[in-house]
Amino acid sequence: MSYAAVRSFRWLVAAMAVATALAAALAATPSTTQPLPAPAPLVSDWQYLKSGVTPPTEGDCFSAGRRCFTPSAIQASYDVGPLHASGFTGKGETIAIFDSFGYDQVASDLKVFSQQFGLPLMCGMPDVPCSSGTPTFRHIEYNGNSQVKAPPPDSNGTGQQQRNLWALEVALDVQSAHAIAPGANILLVTTNPAETLGVQGFTTLMNAEQYVIDNNMADVISQSFGAGEESFTGGTAALQNLRHAFQSAAANKVTVFASSGDGGSTNSYKEPVKNPKPIPFPSVIWPASDPLVVSVGGTYLCTNPATGTGVDSTDPPAACRSNPGVREVGWIDSGGGFSHVFPKPSYQNTLPAGSTPIGSTRGVPDVGYNASATTGVYVYDTSPADASGGLVCPTGDPCSSGWYVVGGTSASSPQWAALTAIGAQIAGHRLGDIHQALYGLANSPQYATDFYDVTTGNNTTSDIPGYPATEGWDPVTGLGTPVNSAALLPALAAAAG
Repeated sequence: MSYAAVRSFRWLVAAMAVATALAAALAATPSTTQPLPAPAPLVSDWQYLKSGVTPPTEGDCFSAGRRCFTPSAIQASYDVGPLHASGFTGKGETIAIFDSFGYDQVASDLKVFSQQFGLPLMCGMPDVPCSSGTPTFRHIEYNGNSQVKAPPPDSNGTGQQQRNLWALEVALDVQSAHAIAPGANILLVTTNPAETLGVQGFTTLMNAEQYVIDNNMADVISQSFGAGEESFTGGTAALQNLRHAFQSAAANKVTVFASSGDGGSTNSYKEPVKNPKPIPFPSVIWPASDPLVVSVGGTYLCTNPATGTGVDSTDPPAACRSNPGVREVGWIDSGGGFSHVFPKPSYQNTLPAGSTPIGSTRGVPDVGYNASATTGVYVYDTSPADASGGLVCPTGDPCSSGWYVVGGTSASSPQWAALTAIGAQIAGHRLGDIHQALYGLANSPQYATDFYDVTTGNNTTSDIPGYPATEGWDPVTGLGTPVNSAALLPALAAAAG
């Protein structure tokens, strides 16, 4: 039996076990009594474009002051096409995506997205037959179903649920992952925290990840949520209680990614709930700051939005126009800086020439990818259905059904996870913790070939100091972006073997 067939069989066996094992897992997984912050979705600066199933035109995006990337344009921008042409699409690998809430139409929206952009349909989409070799989409509601509804006009809740925004996050995550690794299985796992969140939010998400790892259900994990390290009451102890899933992932060769954040160097405490106070110094978010997690920062992508090739310094946004000839600019909202909890890991001891120095604590992020919504990706989301003209809920969350252009480092993490699924297919096995391999390649002659070293931009979003993008590693885009995935992924597969 081929490797791909073995992996597909393993996937089906694991999926069949879910219904019988889930109740036991919920009863047995560990928890913490520490009061915790709410895990916030790291979707940023979304813009509603139009209703209906037909995607917007580039003119629609330009009229909103943005450029938008189709799946084929993003594939070209990061040189994924040659890998697909050689049969490396992530086939046989499973990407697990973890979010709160979710929504009922996620599979049908993924189907529309796939049909409109010529991507393979997946077993698990409505009316799609399942056959050997067909990638599978599966949605597990880890601790119950949660309906996505707009809050009533007189709602006086905490404002932490953000259900419609989480739904847009879910659509972004699954559609972005499928766009880059169209042959990979996607396992969406959503949780249903209580209105007060707190203990339920992060604890349940980590328990859900533990469940997936324990049941051998995924090869790569993507997380598009986080909160400032200082917002975790109990600091190091609280985070140590939560990171059990990452430790299990490392032991089981599962690669874990997380978005580095959408606030630059500025983050918030947990309290007060409705208007939390800013952390008054540069900070980073967890889980991106965890040394066992590959943290993904963000850029403005200034390639041609129609083809994904070359450098386009003429079309919007201003960040591309103001930096003529520059392919990618460090995104101002890219989360990054230095942990106040975790010491510097050994893989960051040696950095490429010109790097921003890393002191005694973990530097964030590790790598970068397109993240700004002004150079964003198309997302199809019918979950709100509360309006059809670009209206928003009283909370400011999206309420219109149809096409959006979306950004955030939450777009970056699932796409890096998809690239790693392709790398695992190339290698014939899981890649596990790829930190050492990434930094090893960055300190080799291959660095200039495989990565785009982002040296323009910064992540100062407030009066709290941020950081500039520099040569080599920096606290905005890490080691850079995968400009040449067709060379990087085989090298990564070999280095992580």
